[in-house]
Amino acid sequence: MGEMEQQFVNEAFDTNWIAPVGPHVNAFEEDLCKYTGAKHAAALGSGTAAIHLALILLGVGRGDKVLCQSMTFSASANPIVYQGAIPVFVDSEEDTWNMSPEFLEKAIVSLLDKGEKPKAIIPVHLYGMPAKMEEICAIGEKYDIPIIEDAAEALGSHINGKMCGTFGKLNVLSFNGNKIITTSSGGALLSDDDSFIKKARFLATQARDDAPHYQHSHIGYNYRLSNVLAGIGRGQIQVLNKRVEQRRKVFGFYKQYFEEKNKKGYNVAFQPEPKSYFSNRWLTSILITPKQNNGITRETVRLALDAENIEARPLWKPMHQQPVFSDAPFFGDGTSERLFDNGLCLPSGSNLVEADFARIAEALDGVFV
Repeated sequence: MGEMEQQFVNEAFDTNWIAPVGPHVNAFEEDLCKYTGAKHAAALGSGTAAIHLALILLGVGRGDKVLCQSMTFSASANPIVYQGAIPVFVDSEEDTWNMSPEFLEKAIVSLLDKGEKPKAIIPVHLYGMPAKMEEICAIGEKYDIPIIEDAAEALGSHINGKMCGTFGKLNVLSFNGNKIITTSSGGALLSDDDSFIKKARFLATQARDDAPHYQHSHIGYNYRLSNVLAGIGRGQIQVLNKRVEQRRKVFGFYKQYFEEKNKKGYNVAFQPEPKSYFSNRWLTSILITPKQNNGITRETVRLALDAENIEARPLWKPMHQQPVFSDAPFFGDGTSERLFDNGLCLPSGSNLVEADFARIAEALDGVFV
């Protein structure tokens, strides 16, 4: 937490604005637009809700195909199934670990050959690293398929100064408790199209018609963010740049640590940051290929840290390998599978201090001698 969150929350209580409407909600949406450069925003209960509404706004329905990055958290793909649509998973590329433009186009061509035009494309900025959005957007434009940009992990990241969360026709942010800024739970849908955001707000508040009584002509959802949580968001966004700086400092610690170890014959690699790309480094992730590291695996490192009560996690298991999506189509060459087999997310919290770094380094020294 920063210094202003409590003040905004107290204001919500003092003014009795507790419901999912109020001045903090409006102000938080304005803050998001100002920070990202998006023209319009709707503050919602979660990033998952934002993806779900985006699919609804694009008319995705039963039997439709939606192209989705395979290496991501399940929340990127689950809303596709909410709509009765079919996720088609696309592999990663090695430059950013995100959606491969090559396999994206191959998937589109294959579906078009069957007379099945995809209704949307969902790329994800994995761990805060921007995907190849210029290429992905060009492919979307070429085949007239809208982009839903999942920037849940990438608030504060950008490509050539253009903020993540502004590349797609519809764009998604998350403020879950583990994100770079949080409203405890929460998310947002961003767009330059005002009509999308107006309809998203309508659907997110149970789709109540403009009538003196309760009347509903559409199925609605309880997806709006409360004024209290929006107050937390207003305080959080004021320290967002500081949080990005802190996360990149954490990355710098690991980078320096493993550069020294690699001089001794190891070969630990990091998620790349291409030229003109800027990642908020929400999570610092490494690749440990056993053949290049004296047989050390990501599990060797994870368990060594765990023995010292230090949590580390494997990369996201690709969606096309998940039991729940085992029948979904997949286009790729196994890049995401190799990343999962060898990748590890290291402790990356904004509140890590020198004593924490020293304890992590000591535990790692037991592996990388």
